[in-house]
Order: sequence, then C-alpha cells, then structure tokens
Amino acid sequence: MLSPLFRDFFLGQLVSQLGSSMAPVALAFAVLNASGRPGDLGIALACQIAPHLALLLLGGAVADRFPRRVVLVVANLGAGLTQGAVATVLLTGHYDLVLVSSLELANGALEAFTSPALRGIVAELVAPADLQRANSLLASARNATRILGPTTAGLLVVGVGGGWAIGLDAASFVAAALVLARLRLAATVKPRSGRLLTDVRDGWRAFRATPWIGITALSFCVVNLVNTGPWQILGPALTREHGGETAWGVVVSVRAAGLLAMSALMYRLVPRHPLRIGQLTCAMGALSLLALGLGLSAPWLMACAFLTGLGFTASGITWDTALQRHVPRTALSRVSSCNDLLCYAAIPVGQLLVGPAAARWGGATVAFWCGVTYLLAALAPLLARSVRDLGSSCRSESGVSAV
Repeated sequence: MLSPLFRDFFLGQLVSQLGSSMAPVALAFAVLNASGRPGDLGIALACQIAPHLALLLLGGAVADRFPRRVVLVVANLGAGLTQGAVATVLLTGHYDLVLVSSLELANGALEAFTSPALRGIVAELVAPADLQRANSLLASARNATRILGPTTAGLLVVGVGGGWAIGLDAASFVAAALVLARLRLAATVKPRSGRLLTDVRDGWRAFRATPWIGITALSFCVVNLVNTGPWQILGPALTREHGGETAWGVVVSVRAAGLLAMSALMYRLVPRHPLRIGQLTCAMGALSLLALGLGLSAPWLMACAFLTGLGFTASGITWDTALQRHVPRTALSRVSSCNDLLCYAAIPVGQLLVGPAAARWGGATVAFWCGVTYLLAALAPLLARSVRDLGSSCRSESGVSAV
C-alpha cells in the first residue's frame, strides 16, 4: 500500500503535469498570434531548453545537498511566477520578445532543479518494494496529461486565448508547491560542507563509476539522437504519403494510448531483472521508424506506434526504479542529472541533423537506418552482465559509492 504522503504528492504532480502539458501548445499559439513571426516561437522555446541543459548538473547537486521538498517548493513557486508573468504579458497585449524569452529562460533554469529532485524525492516517499508501483502511477499521470493537455489547451486557445492556458499552467505550479509544502518528510540529506561544484564533480564520478548506469545511459543517448528528430520531423510527411492527411494525428494518438496502457500494466508487473526487460521493451521503439522507412501502410504504422508507446513507458519506469533502488539517496539526484544531461542533449543534435540528412539521402532511407541504429543501441547494453543481471531488490553494494 502506497503511503498517504505519496498520494498527496501524486495529486500535486497530476495537477502540475496537466498544466505543463498545456503550456507548449498555448505558448505556440499565443506567441504566433501576438507576433506573427514563427522565429519568435523558436527563440522562446530555445530559451526554455538551453538553461535546462546547462544547469542540470548543478540542479542535481542542489537536490542532493538540500532537502528535496524545499528545492521543489521553491522551484515550483518560481515557475508559477515566471509563467504567470508570461500570461500577464500576453493577456494585457504587451507582448515583447525579449521579455517573454527572458521569462522562459528563467522557467527553463528552474526546471533544471525540478527534475533531479523529483526522481530523488520518490525514494523518500515510498518503501523500496513499492518504487515501481509509484513510478507507474506517476507515468500514468504523465501520459494521461500528454493526451488531455494539448486538447484542453487547444480548446482554451480557441475559446479565450493562449494567455489563459499559460495562466492555468502557472496556477498548477503554485498548487503543486502548496501540496509539497504540506509534506512532512524525515531529514534524509546530511549537512554537507564544501562547494557545489565539488558536489557536481563527485556526482559525475559516481555516475561514471557504475558500469550499468553508464552503459544504459549511453544507450538512451543514442536512442534519443536517432529517434526524436526523425519521428517529429520526418514522421508527418512520410505518414501522409501512405495514409493521407489525417493519418499522422491518429498515429500519434495510438502511440499515446500505448504509453498509457503500459503505465497501468507496469503497476502490476515487477520484473526480476528490470534493465533486462527495460532494454528489450525499449527496442520495440525502433518499430515506428522502421515502419516509416519501409513505407508501411497506415494500419501497420499505427500498430508499430502502439508497440513503441508500450516500449517507451516500460523502459522509462524500469530505469527510474533501478536508479532509485540501487543508487544511494545522497547521490541519487546528481547521478540522475548526469544521465538526463547525456540523454536530453542528444535530442536537439538529432533534430538539427535530420533535415540535412533527409535532403541528401531521402526521408525514408534516413528513417529506416535510424530505426536500425535505434534497435542496436537498445539491445547493446544486454551484452553487459551488470545490465542483464541487475536485480529488482535493493542492495547496499550497488556499485555507487555515497559521495
């Protein structure tokens, strides 16, 4: 049975995730309507991503040094203020690119402190045996809001404007902060002397010192490099060639259904060797790219997209759970931030490369070979015994030294 503390935390995250899932759609239409320049939207989005990547390692060090609940409360309140300011600027008709970009820059910086602390605090809220169930519930909330959020944002944009949707995102951050402020957790972070940069360095050493972490993180890095860009950029055009104008929307919805279905399934299934199952299911994600490259008809592509959604969710849940069970809490946020930086930084690189590659070799060819690379990258970690044999029970001799 999951604790009442976790149930409160889950409710706060559900509200926050719903607001965050609305924000990209709302911001896109609000900026485009206010400026009429697509380039403005690109700058605003880049200002969100850049500080998130640049400050991730520092965010992990902060979350390991200070109480994670406090870090999350401050970060959520800050995000509520920045998004509220963006909403105010748009609703009052005082749009200015520099002002909106500066606010999104601050919002991206705060996110760098949020994500490492979130992964760390789950291990403080539930017993080790319940970690996968907790991660499954959080994934269910995340995937459900990914389906409902954009649709809700679209309706709000049409009905009352994008500024109000961003305002709801701001309110969701504040609500999450209030829920987190009510949590009463035992102190799990010991006072630490020295500089934050020393903590960052020690966290990187802990990340590198454990074979199964580094091998799997590198696998995810390659997967993100060859998957996100081709899927987002080549997917709509290639799908339209074989399924018509509406097929892409259906494919994306079916993929989201796969994400949600596996979230529910993983609440019940606890594999004995989580990374073994995680990497095998991760390999299913290659099916969508292979289907695009081979020019399969829309029904086959939908089936592959559903399996891809299943695989993404299973691999994500098993990976989060493995980190929380086998990495000491004193280093968990720093190790997580190192992994996230390696994985997330690959996404914009892939997005930049896919266009020139498709222009030279053709979109279908690029999608096919990206699918092959994805498949090999997902399966390669299984060659390492430390990945294959990692168990589902917590072990103090996890190979990561407390720093």
